[in-house]
Parts: sequence; structure tokens; C-alpha cells
Amino acid sequence: RLASLLGVRLAKTAAVLALPAGAAAPGPTFFRAAARRLGIPPERFLAVSGEAPFLEAARRAGWRTLGLDCAAAQASGPGGAALVERLRMELPLPAGKLPNEWLARFLHEFRFQDPALLINPGVGEDIAAVDVTGEEVLILKSDPITFATDAIGQYAVLVNANDIATAGADPRWLLATLLFPPGTTPAGIRGVLSDLSAFCRRWGITLCGGHTEVTDAVVRPVVCGTMAGRVRRRELIDKRRMRPGDVLLMTKSAGVEGTAILAREFAPRLRRLGLPASEIARARGFLERISVLAEARSAAACGGVSAMHDVTEGGVATAIAELAAAGGCELRVDLEAIPVRPETRRLCRLLGLDPLGLIGSGSLLIACRPGRAPRVERAIRHAGVEVTRIGEAVGKGAAVRGFRRGRPVPWPRFAVDEIARLFA
Repeated sequence: RLASLLGVRLAKTAAVLALPAGAAAPGPTFFRAAARRLGIPPERFLAVSGEAPFLEAARRAGWRTLGLDCAAAQASGPGGAALVERLRMELPLPAGKLPNEWLARFLHEFRFQDPALLINPGVGEDIAAVDVTGEEVLILKSDPITFATDAIGQYAVLVNANDIATAGADPRWLLATLLFPPGTTPAGIRGVLSDLSAFCRRWGITLCGGHTEVTDAVVRPVVCGTMAGRVRRRELIDKRRMRPGDVLLMTKSAGVEGTAILAREFAPRLRRLGLPASEIARARGFLERISVLAEARSAAACGGVSAMHDVTEGGVATAIAELAAAGGCELRVDLEAIPVRPETRRLCRLLGLDPLGLIGSGSLLIACRPGRAPRVERAIRHAGVEVTRIGEAVGKGAAVRGFRRGRPVPWPRFAVDEIARLFA
């Protein structure tokens, strides 16, 4: 029917599952059973139908769906051009570099308005050119996003931008290498590119180039971002400026990013463990808290900030140890002062994880001179971000001394991030 109505060749499909015309719409169980029987992951299937109940059942089983309007297809002339185009967006791409046809089409949807960008991304362009005349310091950062996530574009922008912001700089330009597993469709790639573009615009960043490829070297999408930012030399925040007596502040709470990932990737398991859907939804919403740009800008503007470090893999415990090493200062930290949201605590308890070792983009560690600390705290709260005093620098070195109720305790260490351990 697809071949006769739309003129579509189905040679790229691994299997076609057809239902007789007039058959009652099956439920989600049918679609899950069909995927198991054929040995193909549900997300590799495309359900095509003009019946809404059919599509809804397939969607609930994890299939991709495409609504088919037969009358519109016939009215659009030979081959039903509009629907053919929609279907092509959902058919798997071959392994290798994204074909130029799709690349040109997707890039045409972008708007490059940064006057400092001299050479835009395009078919045949292998570099981006940025004019930095008069810039005193160029800050560079590269970080991959490898965890499975339904918001990988947002993560790629913010995880890289967060690191730029810790130097007191404004993130300006992003290069992104996108790697997709076999079976990826143009629609899937377009969705990631659209997310990258949208979140770059939101934070005043220019997506200025990169590379896109389908390869069996990955089993899920991977985005490798390289970001550049700028800052005046006298405003550069260098962790080596830390000194004994500095106050240690922490914004938001432990495991912000990890909480969002757990709720998004392990929702069925959490429901089976008794976590209400409403609480899973709140935890999913932590994704909106993974930027530290607001608090970093507010703190930097106050002066007296000697170091900033965002919490990423390994959680806040690892981040504090990294800050001590980079700043050459021994840190004294009250473990009970480290804030942990109830949602994070419950998810970790159910899954057997420690919140202090859970990936935590969205939380920022700030070391500042003691006389400036109250001003920095007020500025951060004025920006709408929670901030907590958790410790201080007490001497030269690179150690972290943990305390609970005033008594020394061993500092927690994590060989791998708690969420990586869970995925493994």
C-alpha cells in the first residue's frame, strides 16, 4: 500500500509488519510482542497509519509513528510528494557522514547573526572562522555527552557553557561533532540539531560548525562539543588564586543533572519500585536547572571570587576534590551542609546510589574572599538561585577534610560516577 500510494521503495527496511484493512486497532502489548518476535528494538520501528488509536498504541510501546492521510496523499499528485518527504525523514540513514542533501537542508534552517563569525558552517566548509580582534583572553572547552538522554542537545550546550562560565567568561561559539548509531533517521538528527540551535540562541551562543555522522562505533547518540568564550584578562578567574581563609559556597543541590537523567532513563523501573508518577515528573524537571550561567555571572560581577568549579561526573564529592587540587588549597567541608533535594535523595535510595557521587551539572562551587562572601551570596540569591556555605580553605595543599557534626570523617571517593555504575 505504501508503494502504490506513495511510490516509496522499502528496500532500506529490515522488516514490514502489515495488518489487514479493517482490523481492530491493537493495543501496546501487540506492538511490544511484535518487536520481540522480530528481534528488533521498538525504537527502530515506524508505525504508519491513518488511525489515531493505532498510532497511540504504537507510541506507548516505544515505536516511532507517522500519521498517514490517504486523501491528502492522493490530492497531492503522483507519489503523494508531501507524505513521501515525511516518510523519508523517518527512514534509517546509511552509515557514514550525513549526506550533503540533508546537511544543506538542516543548515538552511539556521540563522547566523554573530558578526564575529566570518565563515559559516556549510556543505564543503571544514572550519569556522571567528574574528577575535581586541579580545584579551579566549577560553576554550571540549566535553562529550555520552549518557543516553532525550535532551542531548540541551546537555551538550549547557555542560560546555558551564565550564566556560567558571572562568568568568561569556560562552560565545560552539562546534559540535554528532555521532549517531545505525538506524538513525534524518528526523532524529534534525531533532538534535534543532535542540542545539534553540539552546544556543537561548544563551546567546553561536553554533558555528562541526560534523555529523552515522556510525556503528556508537550504540546511542553522542555529541562532542567544543566551546569558546571570551573574558577580559583582568576579569579571568584562575583557580590558582585560591588561598587559606576563602569561603566555599555551593549553588542549588547535589546531583541535579543525575536526578533528571535517572527520572528520564529509569522511569519504568522507578515506578515499579513505588515512586509516584508526580515525583518522577518533578525529577525530570531538574533538567531545567543544569545551567550555572546565571550564578556564575552574578558571582563574577561581585569581585573577590578566587575560583569557580561546576559539578559534573563523580558528583559534588569529586568536584570538591578537584577544586582543592586545582587551587592548591586544603578544604574543610561540612558534609551535612551539602544540600540534597528530597527528590534526589529518594531516587538514589531506591536505586542504591549515593547523591554525593551522582553527576551534578547545575551546581556550582565558588571560592571567594571572606569579606566578599555575603555580597556574593546576596547576588546569587537575587538571580533566583539557592546558595549554601559548605566549607572553607584552611591551608595549602590539595586535600579535603570532611566533617559531620564537628567530627572528622573520611572524604567520600567514587571511582566512577554513580549513574555510570547504574548504566553498567
